[in-house]
Amino acid sequence: MRIYKICTAAEWDAAVRDGAYRGSAVDRRDGFIHFSTAAQVRDTAAKHFAGLSDLVLIGIDDTRLGTELRWEPSRGGALFPHLYAPLPVEVATSVTPLPLGNDGRHRFPDWLDQ
Repeated sequence: MRIYKICTAAEWDAAVRDGAYRGSAVDRRDGFIHFSTAAQVRDTAAKHFAGLSDLVLIGIDDTRLGTELRWEPSRGGALFPHLYAPLPVEVATSVTPLPLGNDGRHRFPDWLDQ
């Protein structure tokens, strides 16, 4: 299954230079990197990234993350993927800009729904 991480372009650029993404300030505080499924990522953007620009959507094949990826209850009891390790940048299957539309909501790529 493909899972997704939303972060700033600057955070991802730093991860590329470093070879691994170590998470946002919220991730580091919580002790794991937060991910969402395709069905969850729009709500994640609206709840945690509302109005923020210069974001990217990182796609990851969850089978490449091993035992450090755990599916745990979060919002409303739904299971969310959490990574308890740095994310090696080479496992990213896509890095897509996540622009804001005129209505202030993020515009996700059409292929996300397929």
